[in-house]
Amino acid sequence: MRGMRICIPAPGRVELRPFEDETPLPDDHVEGPALASAISPGTELACAYSRQDPAKPASGSGYAMVFRVERAGSASGFAVGDVAFAMANHQSRVRCAGPRAFKVPAGIAPADAALARLAGVSWSALTTTAARPPARVAVTGLGIVGNLAAQIFAASGYRVLACDPLAGRRDLLAGRGVTLCERLLVEHSEWAGKTDLVIECSGHEAAVLDACRLVAKGGEVVLVGVPWARRTELMAFDVLHAVFHRYAHLRSGWEWEVPFDPTEFRHGSIRANIAGAMDWFASGRLSSAGIVRHADPRDGDAVYRELKEQRGGFLTVIFDWTQLEEQP
Repeated sequence: MRGMRICIPAPGRVELRPFEDETPLPDDHVEGPALASAISPGTELACAYSRQDPAKPASGSGYAMVFRVERAGSASGFAVGDVAFAMANHQSRVRCAGPRAFKVPAGIAPADAALARLAGVSWSALTTTAARPPARVAVTGLGIVGNLAAQIFAASGYRVLACDPLAGRRDLLAGRGVTLCERLLVEHSEWAGKTDLVIECSGHEAAVLDACRLVAKGGEVVLVGVPWARRTELMAFDVLHAVFHRYAHLRSGWEWEVPFDPTEFRHGSIRANIAGAMDWFASGRLSSAGIVRHADPRDGDAVYRELKEQRGGFLTVIFDWTQLEEQP
């Protein structure tokens, strides 16, 4: 297997480099050319593109890939010609174990199928929350994960308040059936003390504190966004005080709280969440319109720079690997 892959050899530098793997294809594996892969901006920018230690090996080079099966092992569960999803890196050719791959249903664009991986991040919170429709849900931080979270909860029948200080990000959710605001207003008569669940996707301490002050007594604040860096001088006391007096359930939004595959006596799975997101993209319940940009993998350096600088008005980028095939 030979191809090209996105590499980040040093902070702030992205290159498209050749790779090869000439080992035989195991019986339970599949292999084929890439169609589309989605950038996870939070993880990839923090862990690989902007990592603090230049000597530390790069990580987080993509985990949302859609490809066409060209070779299928006899025990892989796939057939030649299938379109598959895998949690694989950004590269022009993919090989993965069949049990860890997903068959992509007909009727969904490869780009949306890749984006379903990012929709699955907050879907775990939907699976595990005690709040049920038509409860009020607030989403803070409207990057790609927060945007999709707001769409998912609105499509599930919840009343959704979506918050971000950037007007451009709020505008991307216009017409999606959610209420929009710059930040959580703890004195807001419709939402203060009446919000059963807050999905915090920004990783910002001030947003966490606002969430703990806004949530209904006994409600949940789920930390989906990673606090990559300290941004304020807030004291832990402020959060603890709000949690104690609101009787709030403050918990991690770790998506892997649910198992990869369906398991007896457990609700939900990563596989079911991503498959559900694919179905919703195909049916129009979720939309990627206006929130992603499609790019040639050869433009990776410019792509990551634009995402880092939040230029262009889009939330993430889909690499179109078929553009490599079109070149001689």
